Amino acid sequence: MNQTTVEVRNLSKRFGEVQAVDDISFEVFSGECFGLLGPNGAGKSTTIKMMIALLSADAGEVVIAGHPLSREPMRVRESIGYVPQMLSVDGVLTGYENLLIFGKLYGLRQEVREQRIWEILELLGLEEAAHRQVKTYSGGMIRRLEIGQAILHRPKVLFLDEPTVGLDPVARKAVWEHLETLRKHYNMTVLLTTHYMEEAEALCARIAIMSQGSIAALGTVQQ
Repeated sequence: MNQTTVEVRNLSKRFGEVQAVDDISFEVFSGECFGLLGPNGAGKSTTIKMMIALLSADAGEVVIAGHPLSREPMRVRESIGYVPQMLSVDGVLTGYENLLIFGKLYGLRQEVREQRIWEILELLGLEEAAHRQVKTYSGGMIRRLEIGQAILHRPKVLFLDEPTVGLDPVARKAVWEHLETLRKHYNMTVLLTTHYMEEAEALCARIAIMSQGSIAALGTVQQ
């Protein structure tokens, strides 16, 4: 029987006259890659932001790794990693230095921090570029580094908001391959938003198709 890691129950959010998210419910299983698919403005990013406590919900509940967000927000934050759409690395610093800062922010001990930084750099194919300034990285390399930052503390659930938007097809495919490697290596649950059909098909076991704040369909990609 599949173990549920993420539960979303009757989640809603309104901005003025706009119902951005309208009473949606779904669950994500342990070790699964689950996709929220839909066009821009469908409510995907708003849903993610409510799930990670960046936005407060008007109604509903989110439970992650057994912790209700409304009652245990800090326990939820400890259990998740998040890669936003917008750039979240410092281009002046090296890849290693960016990871080092995040390791310190997560409160990792020095010996654990060092071991994890180099493990992640190797897994993401960034070992040789570790001591180069990030402003010299390609778009795909930057995205992989951002994913590395988000998983340094070994989260149970990794959230990615349109992880390959703006990347060329070769870089996009490289990010897909590294995400799949990381998911299997750490047995991590992944929840991503995308408007690329081929991305959902390449990565996700199941998807929810969102339209105008509601879930129009939910199931496997084949379904």
